[in-house]
Amino acid sequence: MTEKVKPPSLLIEKARIFARDHVVPQAEVWELDRAMAEMTLRKAVAAGFGGLLVAEKFKGSGASFSDTARVLETIAAGDLGFAFSLVVHNNLAASLSKDDAQRALHLERMLSGEKIGAFCLTEPDVGTDAAAISTRARRDGNGWVLNGAKAWVTNAARADIFCVYAQTDDAGGAAGIASFLVPRGTPGLTIESAYTLLGAHAMGTSGIVLKDVHVSEDMLFLPPGRGFKGAMAGIDLARVLLSAMCCGILGDALDKALGYAAGRQAFGQSTLAFQGLQWQLAEVATNLEAAKLLTYRAAALLDEGLSGTIAAAHAKKFSTRAAMGGVAACMQAMGAEGLRTKRPLSRHLAAAKVAEYLDGTTEVQNIVIARSLVREYSR
Repeated sequence: MTEKVKPPSLLIEKARIFARDHVVPQAEVWELDRAMAEMTLRKAVAAGFGGLLVAEKFKGSGASFSDTARVLETIAAGDLGFAFSLVVHNNLAASLSKDDAQRALHLERMLSGEKIGAFCLTEPDVGTDAAAISTRARRDGNGWVLNGAKAWVTNAARADIFCVYAQTDDAGGAAGIASFLVPRGTPGLTIESAYTLLGAHAMGTSGIVLKDVHVSEDMLFLPPGRGFKGAMAGIDLARVLLSAMCCGILGDALDKALGYAAGRQAFGQSTLAFQGLQWQLAEVATNLEAAKLLTYRAAALLDEGLSGTIAAAHAKKFSTRAAMGGVAACMQAMGAEGLRTKRPLSRHLAAAKVAEYLDGTTEVQNIVIARSLVREYSR
């Protein structure tokens, strides 16, 4: 009996069409030119993909975490770097929508594409231990002065507003961390040249430097005591969305490999008729199914208002690993044709490697998972 497939929501179908018409045709160009996909990103935000988690009453999509993951899985099949730019923007827009003052100041332009957001936590010398950031914020009259540097800032190349995490307490620690909104063009803010990476150049990743940057009191976003918790919550969500995006590129790679193998002839038959290749791609299909189950289990926990930290770590760890090995296997199934840039597989393979670092490496996920195991058996 054939299982009935539930039709995709209008939002997910809209994402499929947007990716087909605007992402896929440009993805190779962004990579070859090592350019951020600024105009397409603004177009995507204006089309409704920049406020996925913003409530409908505030003119967002009001999507669940699960549907947001499906939208980004769909877009990532065209280009993971582009989809991750949307993740960063969506995270900031959703956070701003929950604060009355910041919503009035910024949200409308964040949803129209006039403003693109960036998240600034990682520093040149501080990555995994986010509580140890050295960027400092000190009170100065009716505002704050920020000094420090941030690294690996997605969207930095063209972002209009930077959410900067800084330490406000000389004693240090997570409790002293706050976040501040710093508009592009603020005196003392320097945006470095975009990084040249293995792939995912559509993200427009670079570093920023803050030297005596003065911001008014109303640019204090998450005060001390809330800043670090807010950053960690955003990272949990980003890990789930990254997992979904890895499913997107792996699914696309599998589709392209199957299509190519079905039409390729060798020794008088389609290469897809060879059992060795069939089993190779069957292994990819199994890992893709497992990655989806882990990903959407984590998303469902977030939808239920439960902690998704451990589930997100499992999903991110497995999905990135499945994407790395699976995309490589799909390239192998296509022979040397898989190396050509007109095919998306080399771009997907580079993006899968980049995804292993975004929002915590596999080793960081192991730390999160191991700590939960130790806690459970140390009671």
